[in-house]
Amino acid sequence: MNRKKWVVSGCDKDVAASLAEACDIEPFTAFLLCSRGMTNEFEIESFLYDTDLCDPFSLPDMELAVQRVCDAIENGEKITIFGDFDADGVTSTALVYLYLTSKGAVVDYYIPDRATEGYGMNVNAVDVLKGRGTQLIITVDNGISAVEEISYAKSLGIDVVVTDHHKVGDVLPEAVAVVDPHREDCDCDFTEWAGVGVAFKFISAIEGDDGEYLLEKYGDIIALGTVADIVPLKGENRIIVKRGIEIVNYGLQNGDLRPGLKALSEVSAVGTAIDSGGLAFRLAPKINAAGRMYTAEKALQLLISNDEAESMVLAEEIVKANSERQSTEAKITESAIEYIESNPCIKYSRILVVDGEDWHQGVIGIVASRLVEKYGKPCIVISKSEAGAKGSGRSLDGFDLYDALAECSDVLRQFGGHTLAAGLSLDNDRIDEFRKRINDYAATRATPVPVLKIDCKLNPLYLDLSIISSLSLLEPFGAENPQPVFGLFNMRFESAHSAGNGKYMILEFSRNMQTIKAIWFSPKLNNFDFKIGDKVDVAVKIGSSEYQGKERLSIQIKDIRFSDCDEDALISAVNDYEEFCRSEEVSRELKEKINIDRDFCGSVYRAIRGSAGWKGSAHALARSLKLSESRITACLIALDVLQELGIVECRDEAYYPTLKEGKTNLENSRIFKKATK
Repeated sequence: MNRKKWVVSGCDKDVAASLAEACDIEPFTAFLLCSRGMTNEFEIESFLYDTDLCDPFSLPDMELAVQRVCDAIENGEKITIFGDFDADGVTSTALVYLYLTSKGAVVDYYIPDRATEGYGMNVNAVDVLKGRGTQLIITVDNGISAVEEISYAKSLGIDVVVTDHHKVGDVLPEAVAVVDPHREDCDCDFTEWAGVGVAFKFISAIEGDDGEYLLEKYGDIIALGTVADIVPLKGENRIIVKRGIEIVNYGLQNGDLRPGLKALSEVSAVGTAIDSGGLAFRLAPKINAAGRMYTAEKALQLLISNDEAESMVLAEEIVKANSERQSTEAKITESAIEYIESNPCIKYSRILVVDGEDWHQGVIGIVASRLVEKYGKPCIVISKSEAGAKGSGRSLDGFDLYDALAECSDVLRQFGGHTLAAGLSLDNDRIDEFRKRINDYAATRATPVPVLKIDCKLNPLYLDLSIISSLSLLEPFGAENPQPVFGLFNMRFESAHSAGNGKYMILEFSRNMQTIKAIWFSPKLNNFDFKIGDKVDVAVKIGSSEYQGKERLSIQIKDIRFSDCDEDALISAVNDYEEFCRSEEVSRELKEKINIDRDFCGSVYRAIRGSAGWKGSAHALARSLKLSESRITACLIALDVLQELGIVECRDEAYYPTLKEGKTNLENSRIFKKATK
């Protein structure tokens, strides 16, 4: 049972009104910016209108990096760009390759195979490059953790320039230059670039330019990689993506887009305009899919191609790869959920660590994201093979996954990444040890809670197309500048029906004679908590769509909750239930909080039998019994007791009475005794 905590942003309406006047923006736009913590004119104008790019030489070792590359170009040395197989790595490689080629450099590229080589530099690859005559390696979107590999390259007479954006370890590699904004000696005001952003600063330094010229030339590629890597869309990233989208849209509308992106846009049915969401969800996944399913070189060739016919062939191959990725991802996600649900010791652990034989390494990161969303806790998905195990993890705000892996580093072969996303490798026979170690570490940290941030409460009377123009100034949306979420509070639930062949639901709500319809992609009608007349709060995103030539408002539901819900008590109750499930011996304090007995279990059973099956959550069950959220722990345990005794069964997330005859003794339930004795 996963429950997000709603956090409604606060805003001083008087401050917002004065900011709207001072900045000459719509009051509603000012209100939203103020709710996101921008409370002075300078902050707002910097966010909305800043176009200044920082000096690339403010990054550490940049002068050394530029000098070594310029020497290589002048002397005709063979340069190899060592990239990565994800969209950030592919766009970084394409960017530096296209730029150095334009400067007459002798340059090629190398992207490791995800399945056989894994992330980053490896000794075998260095040997291959030595055989190809490489004299200088430039890493993009990797290299900061390749200490041994770069030392080996040095021993072979190959120089290395590192450009990376990942966290810096205890030791810097012995490279000619290490350009990484996360070095302790970095003086940049902004440090949150993607790998392609650091590569952009690198070529800007070579060009001797602040970046304006190169952003005009390569902004489409830089924006695509930046959005794909889910870095914060603030500061310089916002400038990059905003300009890149303008370039892409101009190209779409005038037919002069880069051939590869033009072909990809056509096969993706993008149309004549795209926003950051389109880059993130329509184009970037297809670039990623090439490296996930086949070889990332297909995507790289697409981005650097000047031939429209070749680009179309490559784009169609990449779209096919993406379809295969979606199918593979769905199958592994289903297997992972089945694995979790059949292993309570894993399901109720603080960190989900799931492993399977030969799960496709190209999609396990996406599967981890799906599991985080479903279970509301950090998750690591591991694929085992004869060569060993490789994993990919995703986390929640409040739990630093990189730090957690660092605490378990002696169990791992290798690891790296960021606070919320990381990768690792280890021996197959150490997975159980790793699972225990990372959960032991998590036990010493506060339990992270999934959070849904609400930008502001909104009266449904103000839901009209005028909101769209107020929101447009905040674009591009992305990490740390998400599309606003609005709270419609104290709405009356009116109706729900399935649509889109069961892919989503259309829900109807009313308040003060105002009725709205909204789409919800999450639930199923046979497992739905709300009934007509319930007072609910609805979190929504607002957009527009065209229907029969007319623009209309579209409302998408992100979450629904009962209006009088005590959310803190609910989250605490779910945490208590998981603690109960994890523990061999239950503390007296927890037993007193649970407070379960025969009569309580009987009332839960009668609720299920009386409704011919309970099609809803334990939260809704507690409400039907007129219990507070603090009693959800007891409801969940009672459901487990009834299932253990065989008088209730769970099918498709709904509970049904069985045909078992005769009286049932609760003392025969191990779970009941654990909660009461």
